[in-house]
Amino acid sequence: MNAEDRLVYSTGPDGALTCPDCRKSPCECPEGLAGAPKKRTQTEPVRVSFRRTGKGSGLTLVEKLPMHPAGKEELLKKFKKRLGVGGTVKLGVLEIQGDHRDLVKTELEAAGYKIRVIQS
Repeated sequence: MNAEDRLVYSTGPDGALTCPDCRKSPCECPEGLAGAPKKRTQTEPVRVSFRRTGKGSGLTLVEKLPMHPAGKEELLKKFKKRLGVGGTVKLGVLEIQGDHRDLVKTELEAAGYKIRVIQS
Protein backbone atom coordinates (compact mmCIF):
# COMPACT_ATOMS: atom_id res chain seq x y z
CA MET A 1 0.00 0.00 0.00
CA ASN A 2 1.49 3.30 -1.03
CA ALA A 3 0.71 6.74 0.37
CA GLU A 4 -1.78 7.55 -2.42
CA ASP A 5 -4.03 4.56 -1.58
CA ARG A 6 -4.48 5.55 2.05
CA LEU A 7 -7.93 6.71 3.21
CA VAL A 8 -7.53 10.05 4.96
CA TYR A 9 -11.13 11.04 5.75
CA SER A 10 -14.52 9.42 5.30
CA THR A 11 -18.07 10.39 6.26
CA GLY A 12 -19.25 6.80 6.05
CA PRO A 13 -18.90 3.75 3.88
CA ASP A 14 -18.08 5.15 0.44
CA GLY A 15 -19.40 8.55 1.59
CA ALA A 16 -22.96 7.36 0.92
CA LEU A 17 -26.06 8.43 2.82
CA THR A 18 -27.89 5.74 4.76
CA CYS A 19 -31.62 5.30 5.27
CA PRO A 20 -32.68 6.22 8.83
CA ASP A 21 -35.09 3.26 8.90
CA CYS A 22 -33.12 0.30 7.53
CA ARG A 23 -29.63 1.85 8.02
CA LYS A 24 -28.57 0.75 4.52
CA SER A 25 -27.47 2.52 1.38
CA PRO A 26 -29.32 2.19 -0.93
CA CYS A 27 -32.50 1.86 1.08
CA GLU A 28 -33.91 -1.66 1.41
CA CYS A 29 -37.12 -0.78 3.27
CA PRO A 30 -40.01 -3.19 2.57
CA GLU A 31 -42.13 -0.31 1.24
CA GLY A 32 -39.68 0.02 -1.64
CA LEU A 33 -39.54 3.81 -1.36
CA ALA A 34 -36.70 5.40 0.57
CA GLY A 35 -38.12 6.96 3.72
CA ALA A 36 -41.74 6.17 2.86
CA PRO A 37 -44.18 7.36 5.53
CA LYS A 38 -45.15 4.80 8.11
CA LYS A 39 -48.29 5.56 10.06
CA ARG A 40 -46.97 3.89 13.20
CA THR A 41 -43.76 5.96 13.33
CA GLN A 42 -45.00 9.42 12.36
CA THR A 43 -45.65 11.14 15.66
CA GLU A 44 -45.48 14.79 14.64
CA PRO A 45 -47.35 16.28 11.70
CA VAL A 46 -45.37 17.68 8.79
CA ARG A 47 -45.30 21.48 9.01
CA VAL A 48 -46.13 23.47 5.87
CA SER A 49 -45.65 27.23 6.21
CA PHE A 50 -44.98 30.37 4.19
CA ARG A 51 -42.22 32.88 4.84
CA ARG A 52 -41.97 36.23 3.07
CA THR A 53 -38.44 37.06 1.96
CA GLY A 54 -37.29 40.59 1.13
CA LYS A 55 -38.56 41.75 -2.26
CA GLY A 56 -39.25 38.24 -3.58
CA SER A 57 -42.48 36.27 -3.60
CA GLY A 58 -41.53 34.28 -0.50
CA LEU A 59 -40.99 30.61 0.24
CA THR A 60 -43.21 27.66 1.06
CA LEU A 61 -41.42 25.62 3.73
CA VAL A 62 -41.97 21.89 4.40
CA GLU A 63 -40.48 20.94 7.77
CA LYS A 64 -40.32 17.77 9.91
CA LEU A 65 -40.76 15.50 6.90
CA PRO A 66 -39.83 11.96 8.07
CA MET A 67 -38.06 10.96 4.90
CA HIS A 68 -34.58 9.95 3.73
CA PRO A 69 -32.61 12.91 2.27
CA ALA A 70 -32.64 11.31 -1.19
CA GLY A 71 -36.42 11.01 -0.95
CA LYS A 72 -36.69 14.70 -0.06
CA GLU A 73 -34.66 15.65 -3.13
CA GLU A 74 -36.91 13.49 -5.31
CA LEU A 75 -40.09 14.97 -3.81
CA LEU A 76 -38.76 18.51 -4.27
CA LYS A 77 -37.95 17.74 -7.90
CA LYS A 78 -41.59 16.66 -8.45
CA PHE A 79 -42.94 19.83 -6.79
CA LYS A 80 -40.62 22.07 -8.81
CA LYS A 81 -41.61 20.45 -12.08
CA ARG A 82 -45.34 20.51 -11.32
CA LEU A 83 -45.36 24.12 -10.11
CA GLY A 84 -42.77 25.51 -12.54
CA VAL A 85 -40.77 27.15 -9.76
CA GLY A 86 -37.38 26.82 -8.12
CA GLY A 87 -36.53 25.38 -4.75
CA THR A 88 -33.94 23.67 -2.61
CA VAL A 89 -33.46 21.46 0.44
CA LYS A 90 -31.62 23.22 3.27
CA LEU A 91 -30.91 21.38 6.51
CA GLY A 92 -33.70 18.90 5.77
CA VAL A 93 -36.31 21.61 5.06
CA LEU A 94 -37.86 21.80 1.59
CA GLU A 95 -37.95 25.42 0.34
CA ILE A 96 -40.22 26.05 -2.65
CA GLN A 97 -40.39 29.50 -4.26
CA GLY A 98 -43.82 31.15 -3.95
CA ASP A 99 -46.91 30.47 -1.85
CA HIS A 100 -48.00 26.91 -2.65
CA ARG A 101 -49.23 25.74 0.77
CA ASP A 102 -52.54 24.38 -0.54
CA LEU A 103 -51.06 22.21 -3.29
CA VAL A 104 -48.22 20.94 -1.08
CA LYS A 105 -50.72 20.07 1.67
CA THR A 106 -52.97 18.19 -0.78
CA GLU A 107 -50.07 16.22 -2.29
CA LEU A 108 -48.56 15.23 1.06
CA GLU A 109 -51.94 14.19 2.50
CA ALA A 110 -52.49 12.01 -0.58
CA ALA A 111 -49.11 10.38 0.17
CA GLY A 112 -50.29 9.52 3.71
CA TYR A 113 -48.71 12.25 5.83
CA LYS A 114 -50.41 14.20 8.61
CA ILE A 115 -50.12 17.91 7.79
CA ARG A 116 -50.19 21.04 9.92
CA VAL A 117 -50.41 24.26 7.91
CA ILE A 118 -48.92 27.27 9.70
CA GLN A 119 -50.71 30.49 8.73
CA SER A 120 -48.56 33.60 8.66
